Amino acid sequence: MSSLTLDKPTFIAKHIPFIETIRKYKRENIRKDIIAALTVAVVAIPQSMAYALIAGVNPVYGLYTAIVSAILGSAFGSSNQLVTGPTNAICLLVAGGMKNYMGLTNAYELLFLMTFLVGIFQILYGVIRLGKLINFISHSVMVGFTAGAGFLIAIGQLSNLFNISIKNSAQMSPMQIFYYIVTHLGQSHIYSLTLGLLTIAIIATCKKINNKLPGALIGVIVPAFFIVTFSLEQRGVKLIGVIPAALPPFKMIQFSAGSVQEVLRAAFAVSIVGLVEAISISKSIASTSRQKIDSNQEFLGQGIANTVGAFFQCLPSSGSFSRSAINYANGAATRLSGILSGVVVAAVLVFFAPFAKYIPQTCLAGVLMVAAYNLVDVQEFKKVVRLGKLKSDSIALWITFIAVILMPNLDYAIYTGIALSILLYLKDTDQASVKILLPARGEESQILEKEIKSVKEKVEVLIVQLEGNLYFGSTADLEERLDSLVGKSRAFILRMKYVSTVDVTSLNALKVFIRTVGDAGGVVLISGVKPELSVMLEKAGIVSEVGPDNIFMSENEIYASSNNALERAKTVLSY
Repeated sequence: MSSLTLDKPTFIAKHIPFIETIRKYKRENIRKDIIAALTVAVVAIPQSMAYALIAGVNPVYGLYTAIVSAILGSAFGSSNQLVTGPTNAICLLVAGGMKNYMGLTNAYELLFLMTFLVGIFQILYGVIRLGKLINFISHSVMVGFTAGAGFLIAIGQLSNLFNISIKNSAQMSPMQIFYYIVTHLGQSHIYSLTLGLLTIAIIATCKKINNKLPGALIGVIVPAFFIVTFSLEQRGVKLIGVIPAALPPFKMIQFSAGSVQEVLRAAFAVSIVGLVEAISISKSIASTSRQKIDSNQEFLGQGIANTVGAFFQCLPSSGSFSRSAINYANGAATRLSGILSGVVVAAVLVFFAPFAKYIPQTCLAGVLMVAAYNLVDVQEFKKVVRLGKLKSDSIALWITFIAVILMPNLDYAIYTGIALSILLYLKDTDQASVKILLPARGEESQILEKEIKSVKEKVEVLIVQLEGNLYFGSTADLEERLDSLVGKSRAFILRMKYVSTVDVTSLNALKVFIRTVGDAGGVVLISGVKPELSVMLEKAGIVSEVGPDNIFMSENEIYASSNNALERAKTVLSY
């Protein structure tokens, strides 16, 4: 007993998974985790700087986020391979939520307050265990959202790629920006455009040669060499500027009722999308690594990363698909790999930050163009559309995609997609699953299945098999189907073995059916009743309506309960 007690994780170890990882760490994993961490850091550095540009802030804040969030997200999260940090979709949401405030003196105070609120929301979701609610945001909605986000990111970076200045671009819609760029291509800066296209070409070539090559890093280092060699910044190429060679500084969050109100709505949307990203990526990797993912613990991990990160000037963060996939592909064995990736980025920031000033903005725009292209999952689009253009998944995908592009606020697009998913789900589940079973002639133990519409003449006994969830949304259809059966038999057996859940509204519909049949001189029996359903039937008064002798509990042998009810029905009819 004592050994079992020692092996059982304590409450603290359960909610701080890193403790359990260290306690059970195997020496042979250290090499795997270090190699994976180094590889992830090489990718994280240019990505984090580029994603910060999407949010409209200095690239250094992207690096801060790649340090703090990676360490905390891995230490407290559920997945061994998930790498937390700035992501393109989250930064795009941040840009949308902050677009009216970035010119203000307190813009960064509002930004870090948003990060803090995102974390508080996510911790709250984990504490009250809302992990399963993520399932209500359909995969199609996320495919549509990420594709739309990729479209917006690409349009947003065109001005940096071509080095075309746009006045009041924050007040322009994506389509207006796109039109402006197309109609002002003559103002393109040839050196900037060449360097940006060079970055895109390097990333594409590296991917074709070997997926493990750090294409994004090479794609910004090579152009930086040309910047230094040919002094291209003097020819109009814009650089990202000086990045402080220091670790993320601690700074208190500025709280006020007015500030919270200004960023609360955007923080709520970011918290939801961030969790969907993190859980989706974690479960995707877990499907091959066979690790069990605790959604609620992942909520806590992401929430802690954002809440604490806010005090170190971090952007809202989430799980990164590209960095997590690289982490797993390079042999990451434990969560230590994600923690070490943050440590490596911190070391690079301290020792190599002075060299970052030679990176052209157009090259980071090139990195983002590739990232935006990768966000559009063409195969998933085809798969959803192939299932049917007017199916719920397809409708949700296209409306979310269009909403992301056309709606003035991205959080509205998210809410539209979620609401649409729920409405389409309710539409698809508003029909009750009802089947008719008839006893086969000459074989008392055999029951043949027939559809309702095939029962054309009155029979002695009808077995009505109910299945799935019987809830208020499908009650109208259930009532209609049951009403169509009245008068077609003297005895009805309601077979409820495959009913998973039933609510009060559906129970009332069954009670009305029982009374209607009784008024017509018939009888209703109920078979396949499970213990928990028996309690509900008793409380709803249905047992007293049909009589205890006409209730037959579920048995292991198939159709045993229905056969017992059938014998009882024959006995009743004989009287």
